[in-house]
Formats: sequence, C-alpha cells, structure tokens
Amino acid sequence: MIKLGAFDFDSTLMDGETIDILANSYGVGEEVSKITKLAMAGELDFFESLQKRASLLKGMDEDKLIEISQNLTYMCGAKELISKLKEKNVKVVVFSGGFRTATSYAKNILGFDADFANVLHVKNKKLTGLVGGDMMFGFSKGDMLKRLQQLLNISKDETMSVGDGANDISMFEHSSIKVAFCAKEILRKNANVVIDEKDLTKILFKVDI
Repeated sequence: MIKLGAFDFDSTLMDGETIDILANSYGVGEEVSKITKLAMAGELDFFESLQKRASLLKGMDEDKLIEISQNLTYMCGAKELISKLKEKNVKVVVFSGGFRTATSYAKNILGFDADFANVLHVKNKKLTGLVGGDMMFGFSKGDMLKRLQQLLNISKDETMSVGDGANDISMFEHSSIKVAFCAKEILRKNANVVIDEKDLTKILFKVDI
C-alpha cells in the first residue's frame, strides 16, 4: 500500500523543462538546452549545470519569470493521477531541480501536498544569475525523501517515486515503486515501472494504488 508519492516536476508533472522555456524567451535557449540535456542524461554534475544555466538568465525581468512560471503546460493525466492518489490518502510531494515560482503555483492547480524546489535570486526586479534552494544537488531529492519518510513514519516499501532524469535516481533509492516516465536511459535502468506514453494515468494500470 502506497502512503507517499514523490514526483519530479519538469518533464514529469509539467510537459517540458521550465529553465529551457525561460531561456528560450530570453534568447539563450540553445545554450541552456544543451546543458539541460547533458545534466538529465547524467553526463554533467547537476549542481554545476544548475549554476551555469541560472547564470545565463542574469538580467531577466522578475515579472517575465513569474508570467512564464504560471503559464506552463502540465502533463496529460497529472491532475487525474494526483486526485486518485489523494482519494487513497496518499501524501503527494514534488521535488524539483527547477523553480518554486513554477511548483508552488502548480500546487494549487494539480493538488499535491508540498513542493521542494530551487529559487532564482532576484534583486531590483531582475534575476541576478544566482540560484539557491532545496534541490541543488544530484542527491537532494533522495535526501529530502528520506527525511520526509522519517518525519511521516512512512517506509521505503510504502513509497512511490516518479521521474524522468538522472537526478531522480536518488529518489528511487528510497522507493519500492520506481517509475521512469518518458525517461532518459540512465533512469530507465534504475526503474521497475516504465511508462513511455505522455499520460500519467498509465501509472494506474501498472501500479496497485
């Protein structure tokens, strides 16, 4: 019986990568996208890649950051899956190497319980190119999941994790159900459930919730 569901946000609950969408709007999309692909494939240290990508957004208006973060396209089936989990009294949390401007806004739309993400530093209504927060490292998701399990008295056997990239491997280490959703090869190798269709409700057919 699942009691805790941990989800990645970008390319899992949301259809795309928030930082790539921000970068495209700011004219640095190609450079940022290359770094994102390498990081998600596990070919680049996540912390270093995040710092580098955030630095390329230096000077962007805070209003633009908020506007884009509040107009993202959510993945097909995201709301339905979370609603079904909540009906079963499952706690649903989001761990994102992306940004709280996006995850905290999505929380009220998709209905999950809590979000842990990073924050792009703003000064004088402009991005400074600096970033900090809860999910700065490749191990951050697993570290936070383990602490939540201890706090909520929920075991690994009662936990499901869903993600798509290399920085989701650390979540899988503390989960009995490891769902690779339209995922990079490095994550698929660590999964015991694989979904290749962009529809999160497909999880309901493969996992006993």
